[in-house]
Amino acid sequence: MGDTARKADLINPKDACLTLKEICFLAVREHYAALGFEAVIDLPTPLIKGLLLHLTVCQLDELQPALNKRGISTHAGWIGVLQEMRGLNHAINFHTEEEAKHEVMRIIFTLVFYGYTSQFVQKNITHLNTPSFLLAAAKCIKYFLLDSPVESLTSERRHLLKLLEKGIRTVCVSKCMDLSDRKTDLYVLHRLLDHGVAKKVVIDVKCSLMLSWILLNRGSQFVSPELRSLMQRKMATCNLQAYSAIADRASCGLCIKTAASEDQDDHVVPCKRLKLDCVEEKESGKPTLMALSRGLSVGQIECLEIRKCVSDTFTVLNNALPTCFFLRSLTLHSIASFRDADVLGLAKALKTLTESCRCSLTELSVSVLPYAGLLEFLLDANPHLTSLHVEIQTAMLGSRLLLRHPGAEDPDMPELPLQKLSVKVAELQLTDLHFITNVLRHSPHLTSLHIAGMRLPTGSSQSLLLSTLSELRLNDCRLLERWSDKQESLHQLVCALRTLPSLHTLSLAQNRIAKNVCVLADLFSGPSPSPLKRLNISSNFILPAELLEFSRRLRKHPPPQRLTLDLRKNPGDRDPDTWSSALHRLQPFCVSLVEGWSSSNTMADYISNM
Repeated sequence: MGDTARKADLINPKDACLTLKEICFLAVREHYAALGFEAVIDLPTPLIKGLLLHLTVCQLDELQPALNKRGISTHAGWIGVLQEMRGLNHAINFHTEEEAKHEVMRIIFTLVFYGYTSQFVQKNITHLNTPSFLLAAAKCIKYFLLDSPVESLTSERRHLLKLLEKGIRTVCVSKCMDLSDRKTDLYVLHRLLDHGVAKKVVIDVKCSLMLSWILLNRGSQFVSPELRSLMQRKMATCNLQAYSAIADRASCGLCIKTAASEDQDDHVVPCKRLKLDCVEEKESGKPTLMALSRGLSVGQIECLEIRKCVSDTFTVLNNALPTCFFLRSLTLHSIASFRDADVLGLAKALKTLTESCRCSLTELSVSVLPYAGLLEFLLDANPHLTSLHVEIQTAMLGSRLLLRHPGAEDPDMPELPLQKLSVKVAELQLTDLHFITNVLRHSPHLTSLHIAGMRLPTGSSQSLLLSTLSELRLNDCRLLERWSDKQESLHQLVCALRTLPSLHTLSLAQNRIAKNVCVLADLFSGPSPSPLKRLNISSNFILPAELLEFSRRLRKHPPPQRLTLDLRKNPGDRDPDTWSSALHRLQPFCVSLVEGWSSSNTMADYISNM
């Protein structure tokens, strides 16, 4: 490899500090095609592990199957690419080879396909802006961002669309589309949803007409007259009356090809594929076997996420929901609080949906509610939820919670199947604790609880919030705010946590723990140490000296298993040497997640959030 190494000096002439081994690694990257696939695979394992950090994305992808057969993971190589893209101080939390690879391919594919610029892409443009990379990425990615332009997917990049159909599980619509002019966008969306395997749709734009097109005839043969009328009115304003007829067809004209050419389907107006509910045998009136296989596997949206909800969005959604029987997860988000009428309309639509034995909806996320009382209507509307996340913007006097009489249990509340509950409140709510505890009393299957922003009244205990949980997030709850002896208060919490044998994830972010962090080391002391695997103490203004003391106490009582410790957004730059020393002491028994911190740039924002 001597001659190759000398050539490598020309690759980066300004890198005078490179070792001979690194120069050889760079030479392999540069002359990979000439060396050949087999020559790299046959290298000793230690050399291959070092080489992974220097290979291109396409080289990593090509080598991965053969390396896996040798028992070598390419995880370090994919993580290295992510660190180069995001910076060394950015915490990267991808624990498997496939997770890291998918994240790399997803980011770079989007950048290259749409021609976006980034420093990483510009630096590696010769290896990335190639048909071979796009082909490799299209085979790998499961998430597709539908932006503009996508015309190439119906022309010179047609082969990519066929690959995307086979792999894409999530489609994100990020720009409002003019349905009268941009038929290519609808065609690509149609191919991914109705012919591919995509089951999740993310709408990251205010476009109720696009939502109408996506939902119409998606869930059932029955379409409410209100939704059909609404769709027709919206289409009429865009001269799209033809789309209404197309959407009502029982068969997909887009898929009917003539013998003359396979390419004609790229220029036909898109429509929905045949659904199980629409097909009946003429003789028996029962669904045919062909309809069964096609209707159950194709075109059904199981997860819907709308990130910019407005009243127009609710109008479309609330009319469509009663027949969305295949929908398992629904996420609705807005920066501003929703209107009462919109949320009540949502609850009514959910109730109609869940009254059907065909309803599949078990996961609901709504943010932000104008006040906590509306949560009662959402839970009443769908008593089958196993996962619920809500954010509540403001407190209002007289808001009706599940607990109608604070301090007393609601005798009429049925047992809830909730397994995961997440509640975030933006302002002080005097009845929040009563609400949470009442829900917990009726949720015997709860395994994960996330509470953010809730301030406990003086003298209240967290013990009821902690029972039988495997994950616990008490972010931004100011746990120590009302206690004169903060260390003793935190010690009581630690003692309670040690009694939970099922707890493996704990988050105490944004709780002003600061100098009291050393008390948390007692989680692992005594005859029954906590089985925690992950501890998040980010954003707690923990100074370097305090982290050093925490590390000393933790060394006396180390965790029974390696602990993932999130230390992000703590002012380690106040004393970098002490901070580094503390991290070094933690290294034998902790995986520390840290990232850059600049006290001068971010302190004002940090204090405002504390």
